[in-house]
Amino acid sequence: MPAVLQQRLLFGPLMVALLVAGLALDEWVNDLPLPDGLADLLGRQTAPPGVVIFLAVVPLSWLAAIELAAILRANGIQASARVSAAAALVGLAVSCLVPSEADAVASVATVSSAAVIVLVGSLLFFSRHQSFEGVVAAAGGTLLAFVYLGLMFGFLLALRREHSVWTILWVLMTTKSCDIGAYFVGRAVGRHKLIRWLSPGKTWEGLVGGVVVSAGVGTLGAWALVRVGIAGGPGLAIGAAAGVAFGLLGQVGDLLASLLKRDAGMKDSGHSLPGFGGILDVLDSPLLVMPAAYWILRFAPAADLAIPPG
Repeated sequence: MPAVLQQRLLFGPLMVALLVAGLALDEWVNDLPLPDGLADLLGRQTAPPGVVIFLAVVPLSWLAAIELAAILRANGIQASARVSAAAALVGLAVSCLVPSEADAVASVATVSSAAVIVLVGSLLFFSRHQSFEGVVAAAGGTLLAFVYLGLMFGFLLALRREHSVWTILWVLMTTKSCDIGAYFVGRAVGRHKLIRWLSPGKTWEGLVGGVVVSAGVGTLGAWALVRVGIAGGPGLAIGAAAGVAFGLLGQVGDLLASLLKRDAGMKDSGHSLPGFGGILDVLDSPLLVMPAAYWILRFAPAADLAIPPG
């Protein structure tokens, strides 16, 4: 058995266990009563949803931004790890700290203002030595961190505002199941390269196998959410369709990350996770799926929990 596969089989279940434990802790914290003063300030009696998720996402976004800065520097762009991380955290902050009761115009203005601050701040930072060389590219890299690791990651927190942590687990497991299915099916029967110049290890057979697996997991997960009475979850048909969408978008997210790394002459974004590469190598597929998951769950009809599951 290849060493990489051994590491994945060892650390993969460990990461899943940590994910489940973190989500369960978030659900538990969400039910805790707040002190009177804090309850009056927030206008609610219990802790807001997503506290634990936010505390977990902040370091992940920070570390991924450091890896992104390294990718940009390897590509000849003067990127700062601190500035990239700060931009990512600003994106996260505006994703979760805008009050739910704020109107649409105020919400858009808040996010737009944050983007302006990130852009102007990065232009000032990279021109601080009274040199204009590479400043525009560096500012573009900072905005990439703001959107990619801030706003897109922030959709996870937006999902938590409106859904149970177990619905979020369904989204994540459905997405990553495509990666797993594509890996094993591709190794077993993969013959035709998907995009040879970008990701020579991916095959069409692996993609089809991965999407079939994610559709199955999406359906099974939707059924499980109904069985345990999770409100706001998808029905079986939506679960299957979302499984296909999550699988395909996850693979596109993986390819987009590969585009960044290949352009910089790198195979992995880092080496912090044995068998997987870096933080960004694990997050690349969920990052693109999260915005789609939010809108699918917002507009798709939820499962009717009043109908006893068969």
